[in-house]
Amino acid sequence: MRYAVIGTGAIGGYYGAKLAHSGHEVHFLLHSDYRHVLEHGLQVNSCDGSFHLDKPLVYANAADMPRCDVVLVGLKSVNNHLLPTLLPPLLKKDTLVVLIQNGLGLEEDLEQRMSMPDLRLAAGLAFICSAKTEPGIVNHQCYGYINIGNYSCPDLQLVEEVVSHFNAAGIDAHTVEYHEARWKKAVWNMPFNGMTVALNTQTDLLLAHPATKQLIYSQMLEVIHAAQACGVENIDETFADKMIYNTEHMTPYSPSMKLDYEHRRPMEIDYLYTRPLQMAREAGCPMPRLEMLEAELRFMQQLYLHP
Repeated sequence: MRYAVIGTGAIGGYYGAKLAHSGHEVHFLLHSDYRHVLEHGLQVNSCDGSFHLDKPLVYANAADMPRCDVVLVGLKSVNNHLLPTLLPPLLKKDTLVVLIQNGLGLEEDLEQRMSMPDLRLAAGLAFICSAKTEPGIVNHQCYGYINIGNYSCPDLQLVEEVVSHFNAAGIDAHTVEYHEARWKKAVWNMPFNGMTVALNTQTDLLLAHPATKQLIYSQMLEVIHAAQACGVENIDETFADKMIYNTEHMTPYSPSMKLDYEHRRPMEIDYLYTRPLQMAREAGCPMPRLEMLEAELRFMQQLYLHP
């Protein structure tokens, strides 16, 4: 099976490199570090064992890439307007596109942008601490498992085959119900991404202080109750306890939104906050603490993007 990775950063770079390292044909689209990776390869520094891809299949232009069976999208969602240009050269009629991105509403919007009602889409929910702060180097700190939620692919066997490839490559992967997967990821993402920005800190310090730990927990419960109001099953308050426990036992971490803020890049506010907040209000279960956090993030972003 032939894979493509659009957005070879901390997430796409890690999963794509793991698949390539295990023997799969993987084609990587890069932007700023294309020349570096072409000349020096792709390095993954991982808590589970580091490795180097000497000659990865890399491209600076999607039009030069072959058509693939599976496309892993690791772009930040603020760049999704590029996908109607980047995706078509890679697609066959039965290609599966996996959006390994944060937020809610991503697949629905891409389906509309592409004007392709038969586009085969799935959500990739990555639970991983990973960063790329140097060209061609992915630093994987802890965790790394991924859940795949099928959105519109009629070929269920293809989705299962992708999951089996991930597992064979040393990545803990599972299929899950789509809406459950997206909302469960939001339980962690909505509190921690925004709070590390608003308070200029990392995950460990937020949980080390009783006041912020309680606030994080309350925000998680807002997401869980909103998910239940939106009809999501298999999620209750014990999931918040699990997320708190997992975060307390992971490496101190700056989530992707914190890194975007530090580098003065656009933050993924729309899909991480605005869309789920709208869905929650429409379901009659608003999230006031997270609505306040969204307003703070928009204020902070405005100061450096449009001073």
